[in-house]
Amino acid sequence: MHNKSKSYWFPAKRYGWGWGFPSAWQGWVVFIVFIAVVSILPMLINPNDNLPGFLVAITVTAAIMIGICYVKGEPPKWRWGNVKENKEAEKSGDSDAE
Repeated sequence: MHNKSKSYWFPAKRYGWGWGFPSAWQGWVVFIVFIAVVSILPMLINPNDNLPGFLVAITVTAAIMIGICYVKGEPPKWRWGNVKENKEAEKSGDSDAE
Protein backbone atom coordinates (compact mmCIF):
# COMPACT_ATOMS: atom_id res chain seq x y z
CA MET A 1 0.00 0.00 0.00
CA HIS A 2 1.24 3.47 -0.85
CA ASN A 3 1.45 6.22 1.72
CA LYS A 4 -0.26 9.14 -0.03
CA SER A 5 0.43 12.24 2.01
CA LYS A 6 -1.19 15.30 0.51
CA SER A 7 1.37 17.81 -0.66
CA TYR A 8 0.10 21.38 -0.38
CA TRP A 9 1.35 24.16 -2.64
CA PHE A 10 0.31 26.82 -0.12
CA PRO A 11 0.66 26.18 3.63
CA ALA A 12 -1.74 27.76 6.07
CA LYS A 13 -0.72 30.96 7.81
CA ARG A 14 0.33 30.56 11.42
CA TYR A 15 -1.99 33.36 12.59
CA GLY A 16 -5.37 34.23 11.14
CA TRP A 17 -7.13 32.79 8.12
CA GLY A 18 -5.60 32.05 4.74
CA TRP A 19 -2.36 30.92 3.19
CA GLY A 20 1.27 31.91 3.39
CA PHE A 21 3.98 31.91 0.76
CA PRO A 22 4.19 28.82 -1.46
CA SER A 23 5.96 25.70 -0.24
CA ALA A 24 6.17 23.87 -3.58
CA TRP A 25 7.60 24.89 -6.93
CA GLN A 26 4.13 24.73 -8.49
CA GLY A 27 2.90 27.26 -5.96
CA TRP A 28 5.81 29.56 -6.74
CA VAL A 29 4.97 29.39 -10.45
CA VAL A 30 1.34 30.30 -9.72
CA PHE A 31 2.43 33.12 -7.37
CA ILE A 32 4.91 34.59 -9.88
CA VAL A 33 2.34 34.45 -12.68
CA PHE A 34 -0.19 36.17 -10.40
CA ILE A 35 2.29 38.96 -9.56
CA ALA A 36 3.17 39.33 -13.25
CA VAL A 37 -0.48 39.58 -14.31
CA VAL A 38 -1.26 42.13 -11.59
CA SER A 39 1.81 44.14 -12.65
CA ILE A 40 0.93 44.07 -16.35
CA LEU A 41 -2.81 44.77 -16.01
CA PRO A 42 -2.42 48.56 -15.60
CA MET A 43 -0.55 48.62 -18.92
CA LEU A 44 -3.26 46.61 -20.67
CA ILE A 45 -6.26 48.33 -19.09
CA ASN A 46 -5.52 51.92 -18.14
CA PRO A 47 -7.28 52.58 -14.82
CA ASN A 48 -7.57 56.31 -15.69
CA ASP A 49 -9.51 55.52 -18.86
CA ASN A 50 -11.45 52.42 -17.80
CA LEU A 51 -11.60 52.07 -14.02
CA PRO A 52 -14.54 49.60 -13.95
CA GLY A 53 -12.82 47.31 -16.46
CA PHE A 54 -9.57 47.48 -14.52
CA LEU A 55 -11.31 46.67 -11.23
CA VAL A 56 -13.12 43.72 -12.81
CA ALA A 57 -9.83 42.39 -14.21
CA ILE A 58 -8.07 42.71 -10.84
CA THR A 59 -11.02 41.09 -9.04
CA VAL A 60 -11.11 38.17 -11.47
CA THR A 61 -7.33 37.70 -11.19
CA ALA A 62 -7.50 37.72 -7.37
CA ALA A 63 -10.47 35.32 -7.39
CA ILE A 64 -8.53 32.88 -9.57
CA MET A 65 -5.56 33.08 -7.20
CA ILE A 66 -7.77 32.52 -4.15
CA GLY A 67 -9.44 29.59 -5.92
CA ILE A 68 -6.09 27.96 -6.65
CA CYS A 69 -5.01 28.48 -3.03
CA TYR A 70 -8.28 26.96 -1.83
CA VAL A 71 -7.88 23.87 -4.02
CA LYS A 72 -4.10 23.37 -3.67
CA GLY A 73 -3.50 24.79 -0.19
CA GLU A 74 -4.10 23.57 3.31
CA PRO A 75 -7.76 23.73 4.31
CA PRO A 76 -8.48 27.27 5.50
CA LYS A 77 -9.52 27.94 9.07
CA TRP A 78 -8.61 30.35 11.85
CA ARG A 79 -5.25 29.62 13.40
CA TRP A 80 -3.84 31.22 16.51
CA GLY A 81 -0.13 30.48 16.46
CA ASN A 82 1.43 27.25 17.58
CA VAL A 83 0.52 24.47 15.14
CA LYS A 84 1.22 21.77 17.74
CA GLU A 85 -1.26 23.33 20.19
CA ASN A 86 -3.88 23.66 17.44
CA LYS A 87 -3.59 19.97 16.53
CA GLU A 88 -3.82 18.89 20.16
CA ALA A 89 -6.93 21.04 20.64
CA GLU A 90 -8.53 19.52 17.52
CA LYS A 91 -7.86 15.98 18.75
CA SER A 92 -9.35 16.67 22.19
CA GLY A 93 -12.36 18.48 20.71
CA ASP A 94 -11.54 21.81 22.37
CA SER A 95 -11.38 23.70 19.10
CA ASP A 96 -13.40 26.90 19.40
CA ALA A 97 -11.74 28.28 16.28
CA GLU A 98 -14.28 26.86 13.86
